[in-house]
Amino acid sequence: MLYHDFGKTGLKVSAVGLGTWNIGNQWGEVDEDTALATVHAAMDHGVNLIDTAESYGIPCGLSEERLGRALKGKRDRVHIITKVGRWGRRSGQTVPMTTVDMVRLCVHASLYRLGTDYIDVLLCHEGKIEDPSVYLEAFELLKAQGTIGAYGISTDQPEVLERFNVHNTCGVVELDYSLLSRKPEKKMLPYCQAHGIAVVARGPLGKGLLTGKYSSETVFTDPVRSEWYASESAREKLARNLAKVERLKTALPPGDELVSTALQYVTSHESQPVIIPGAKSPEQAVMNARAGGGTLTADQRARLVDLVKLDAVQGEPVPAAALV
Repeated sequence: MLYHDFGKTGLKVSAVGLGTWNIGNQWGEVDEDTALATVHAAMDHGVNLIDTAESYGIPCGLSEERLGRALKGKRDRVHIITKVGRWGRRSGQTVPMTTVDMVRLCVHASLYRLGTDYIDVLLCHEGKIEDPSVYLEAFELLKAQGTIGAYGISTDQPEVLERFNVHNTCGVVELDYSLLSRKPEKKMLPYCQAHGIAVVARGPLGKGLLTGKYSSETVFTDPVRSEWYASESAREKLARNLAKVERLKTALPPGDELVSTALQYVTSHESQPVIIPGAKSPEQAVMNARAGGGTLTADQRARLVDLVKLDAVQGEPVPAAALV
């Protein structure tokens, strides 16, 4: 496993982390023993950064609760990222984050569920927020108290990140980045590099599409990916992404090789993003972690980009040896 300096946070983190959204039953049922074993498998293979959020899970908060139980007696081996600002969104009764005390309330609830007295990185989970001043004030207070280490925001919008970093205090940004979602390369990643902001890439496997296991015949029924059928534009985007994956599969077989290459595409960007692929089993966690042992060259990354350009001229498949 490769380890990187995590922006200006002072942390040293594994190139591959673990996302725990998946162990909270929102991506399909996962039993308690499997959930805990998944966390342990990731740690045993070098992962030392684990991402979660107060809103992850059915019921809400289950991912944090399970992570807390998995880390009992092992807390000092990992750095935890959690996020506040979306409690109850899926059940229709959100907590109004209108005062510093409301932010503190949610953070202390996360501490309880996680079974810890500190959080390494705390993120605002309102990715389209117009005025982040309440969060900034609350996060500074929590940092001064030693409750949190660094803080930042989960957003895909450059203007939101800039507002959150108005005092140059944003240490971490979490964003959607993969071979199927390369928009951050234009503005977000250069901005982070220029300001010393650590990057955490969620969705590095395109919510599972980049495993190569799915086709246009697949019907996703879990509460997360079923949203891909909510509108005509969402269905069209899914069809385009599946077509891109089919092109990748002309050079890389589905499974370990495709997964590792797709993950390393993200970790090999010059901003050194840390990826947090989710896993629903120990086997998935181990497969993801193995990708943290290497990187791709600039030429290899460019060939992958060429493969996912649907308007590119169809030619001979790119040899797998040129990509890995």
